[in-house]
Amino acid sequence: MAEIFRAGIQSLDKGQMEVLRSLGLPYSKAMRKVILPQAIRRMTPAIINQFIISLKDTSILSVIGIQELTQSGEIVIASTYKSFQIWGAVAVMYLIIITLLSIISKRIERSMNI
Repeated sequence: MAEIFRAGIQSLDKGQMEVLRSLGLPYSKAMRKVILPQAIRRMTPAIINQFIISLKDTSILSVIGIQELTQSGEIVIASTYKSFQIWGAVAVMYLIIITLLSIISKRIERSMNI
């Protein structure tokens, strides 16, 4: 993400900052009012792409976690013989994971429409 921000700021013409400084704007105000709004417009596609990559990585990790969750459920069932309650708890955990992934993907889709 830091590289995306750096590249977005450096993609703007250096002359803009020179003009702003020659007009007497302090560096922080020039960055806040002129440079960053332009840079953010240029950075938006790369930022969204990075969030999508993070979501995919999270999905891959959740598949590994879900497999472990299922195996843990089977171990508990073997020792307690309470399969209905254990599978119910596992189902609730699956629901929580999938709901969180759905919320994240909806937020990403909304940000893409901006």
